Amino acid sequence: MSKPILTGLIFIIMAFCSCPSDLAAGQSHQARPEPGRRIIPMGFGWKLKLGDVQGAEQFTFDDSGWRELDLPHDWSIEPESGGFRREAPTGGAGGYVPTGVGWYRKHFKLSELAHSRRVWIEFDGVYENSTVWINGQYLGKRPFGYISFHYDLTPYLVDGENILAVRVDNSNQPNSRWYSGSGIYRHVRLIVTESAHVGHWAVYITTPQVSAESATVAFWTRVEKEETTLVKLTLRSIIIDADGKEITSVESDFELKGGEQTELQQQMQVNSPNLWSIEKPMLYKLRSVVLRDGKPLDEVNTVFGIRRIEYDVNRGFLLNGKQVKMKGVCLHHDGGCVGAAVPVGVWERRLRILKKMGCNAIRTAHNPPAPEFLDLCDRIGFLVMDEAFDEWQIGKITNGYNKYFDEWSERDLIAMLHRDRNHPSVVMWSVGNEVREQPRQGGHEVLRKLVDICHREDPTRPVTQGCDNIAADGGSTTPEFLELLDIVGYNYVDRWHERRELYYSLDRHAHPDWKFVGTEGVSVWGGRGGYSLGRDPNVVRANYTTGMIRAEQLWKFVSTRDYVIGDFMWTGIDYLGESRWPSKNASSGVLDLCGFPKDSFYFYQSQWTDEPMIHLFPHWNWPGREGQVIPVLCYSNCDAIELFLNGKSFGEKRLEFPRPGNSGSWYRYASPPVNGTTADLHLSWDVPYEPGVLKAVGRKGGKEVCVKEVQTAGEPCAIRLSVDCDTVNADKQDVAHIMVEIVDTAGIVVPNAEKLVHFKIEGEGRLIGVDNGNPVDHDSFKADPSTQLRTGQRRAFNGLCLAILQSTHKPGRIRLKARSEGLKEATVEIMSVK
Repeated sequence: MSKPILTGLIFIIMAFCSCPSDLAAGQSHQARPEPGRRIIPMGFGWKLKLGDVQGAEQFTFDDSGWRELDLPHDWSIEPESGGFRREAPTGGAGGYVPTGVGWYRKHFKLSELAHSRRVWIEFDGVYENSTVWINGQYLGKRPFGYISFHYDLTPYLVDGENILAVRVDNSNQPNSRWYSGSGIYRHVRLIVTESAHVGHWAVYITTPQVSAESATVAFWTRVEKEETTLVKLTLRSIIIDADGKEITSVESDFELKGGEQTELQQQMQVNSPNLWSIEKPMLYKLRSVVLRDGKPLDEVNTVFGIRRIEYDVNRGFLLNGKQVKMKGVCLHHDGGCVGAAVPVGVWERRLRILKKMGCNAIRTAHNPPAPEFLDLCDRIGFLVMDEAFDEWQIGKITNGYNKYFDEWSERDLIAMLHRDRNHPSVVMWSVGNEVREQPRQGGHEVLRKLVDICHREDPTRPVTQGCDNIAADGGSTTPEFLELLDIVGYNYVDRWHERRELYYSLDRHAHPDWKFVGTEGVSVWGGRGGYSLGRDPNVVRANYTTGMIRAEQLWKFVSTRDYVIGDFMWTGIDYLGESRWPSKNASSGVLDLCGFPKDSFYFYQSQWTDEPMIHLFPHWNWPGREGQVIPVLCYSNCDAIELFLNGKSFGEKRLEFPRPGNSGSWYRYASPPVNGTTADLHLSWDVPYEPGVLKAVGRKGGKEVCVKEVQTAGEPCAIRLSVDCDTVNADKQDVAHIMVEIVDTAGIVVPNAEKLVHFKIEGEGRLIGVDNGNPVDHDSFKADPSTQLRTGQRRAFNGLCLAILQSTHKPGRIRLKARSEGLKEATVEIMSVK
């Protein structure tokens, strides 16, 4: 659910902080209160103390010596916490980082205009075991670090200063199989309403009938009231299109007593709707207004999409009646060098790169994502498998979620469903991943409860879970377990025995009524640019020639069987954790931690997109290997590719998938066959090495459609900078990504350059992260805190590194300078604007 940030918030609270606060101070507070909802960001002006502090929840506690900072915040990624250490309590699963206990405090003042109103605080995520107090009054705890939650502050607020205190306990380690981060790592906000108001996550929108001509929008709105008197109210609901035009509206009158709530069902028709799709993710807004005597008391805006989803045992997934194969990736929640506190701009860049690859679906492995992540999926056009848990009652790790499952799982699952069920991008729920209840007697009863909750709270979407024990030796997933799933989810469908070749076909034959999806599939593992010809300088043993075979064969099966809904490859992006020292991160992504594409990115692009493309690898810098035969590989969606080295042709090779059969009569084809030279989904040439230019010419239908070159680079000469935007918003949140390339005199990236690059920021920006994608680089991701995050350094990895800038509250010019010993330095400028 998307909520508006309204102007005029200065009339509600004044925040104490050294920088411009969430709201401006110094305004008059004597005006008559204006009715309506106010949503107040509470990210700026917090204080932090690491370690457990006795009495820090008390109103009178002295926090004057605590560190001042802004949220979202993740202390595990910060160098002050200790950095990457082999002996860290998280171990390799958690990325070898420190955790512990931390206390946050926030001072703020309420104005008179908040009097007689309801005020609650909403946290999008705190990792983990959070406990919250207001003015020394205990509000509650939440063990699960990925769930959003809220508390009512109204009974405990006072005139003048109020103090929020949050204790975060991530000391019980290990508790995660991947990097979790530590702290209030997602956004926080205050919500101020009248006594009669729309409840929290209390709007539920469905589109039960959808066609190109018209759509039925049916929705439920829960209205609550705290005042004791009986009042007559009206709920006015308005549908607004992407241009801000009111399309249609409906009103319902009702009565409500104090302490009561009621849920109203309404319905509207939209003629000639703009349907939400992957290609055109059109969005609408439902404006819910509670009125008394014609005057608005509360207003909630909920973004939604009009679309129809269907799952068919034979045709797979259909969106608006069109068959769509899910070309998916799994994603963990960290943002690389920014840790778990990920600015929305970091996710937007990453998602848009994946979109260029042809990816159309995402699995949120293995937890509910940040709300803004789903907002981006709505807006950019992704299908989402929204996942709840990695553990149920039986644990996988010493201090995992299984310790809280019995007490908290229903509340946590309902919270996820209520928060996320209006997102058009969310097309299925996953209630678990590789849970150990799969083969256990009675394990299906745990699943039954979770599935029933999903069906009750949102009957419009199917439920799956990632099963890794189907046909496993030593204990297979029970039939009772699998039969409860609306869609049977397979983690590594080709893992066991003959399924390496037969995949889903055995279960399709045995269970023709099942629906199938690859919840997690094999990828092309490896680091960016990590090519080797072996240790023997006289013998070529290339390490990059076979790693794609298993992924290729899986995709050939999935793409040609309509009954398979799709596959979610592990993973879209490298992620911190699930590693073994000296690596600090897993290298299964098609993008590295920086978001730079690896070779595997181009494999999927060759299969998932139509615009002609060619990708050649490896690089062509192999001194001492002259005359040795080096395999040159190519991913492409062209019919034929001819390879040249320094103008000499090494022949044309052809690739065709899927291959066509006869059409109309024997030996006739709808289009001329390509007569492929391989059944693989890549091409390969053996080329005697000599420095120079590799050139691939791609053809379709006999016509040249694209060309790709790989050149031998000289010695490093200069730094080249490129930025993904020329302006950022002056909101202390927006970001810009600067790619750093080490190039030779001709501007060619030096593929093995590892020069140390020093960064300096001037103007209205700060350096919030630096990285290079190297799994075994243990240097800090963060800038030097002693320079107010204005300087930092990072060694290039295979010719590249990354710097992420963030704006301040002030508009103005931001300049980044990059220098390295012996290289020509470079500068890039962007503008920060209001």
